[in-house]
Amino acid sequence: MPLGSEPPQLLKQRLLYHGRKFSFEVSRLRLPNESEGEWECIRHPGGALAVPVTPEGKFVLVRQYRFTTQGRLLEFPAGTLEPDESPEETIGREIEEETGYRAHRWQKLGEFFVAPGYSDEILYAFLAQDLELLENPPEQDVDEDIATVLMTAEEVESAIHAGDITDAKSISSFFLARPFLG
Repeated sequence: MPLGSEPPQLLKQRLLYHGRKFSFEVSRLRLPNESEGEWECIRHPGGALAVPVTPEGKFVLVRQYRFTTQGRLLEFPAGTLEPDESPEETIGREIEEETGYRAHRWQKLGEFFVAPGYSDEILYAFLAQDLELLENPPEQDVDEDIATVLMTAEEVESAIHAGDITDAKSISSFFLARPFLG
């Protein structure tokens, strides 16, 4: 919870769905300004994202099929935090599974809420450098349809402005990483 914030008073809560990655609840709350109402919330364990950069200065992205958009999105590798797993462990695992690279140098870029109007999901973003292409990368998850794409910083920025990269977490993290890359 952000500093200086006051939690609302919980008056009633209903869990409507509990799945493998998130749950959905409706809560009747009294907010700090005394207004009352019902609010829906998707509860999510959080995620981690890497902005991987090869020694040659190329960004490693993935073109991944997303059923919600009914198409493939160009994005940086990311994944959901597993129980008892730190964001650093999550992204270390995910970058290897999704791209076949291992990073030897990490820098935290920041953390941010993905969609605070309806979800408590927080994303931890990292810059991943000193990449090594693995000879035997781990298997991708069975539900993943992913291809690796290498792009220069200029190509990534052009793709963002052209609407070819529309994933908000990737766009945000790219611009968080730029100052650290000279």
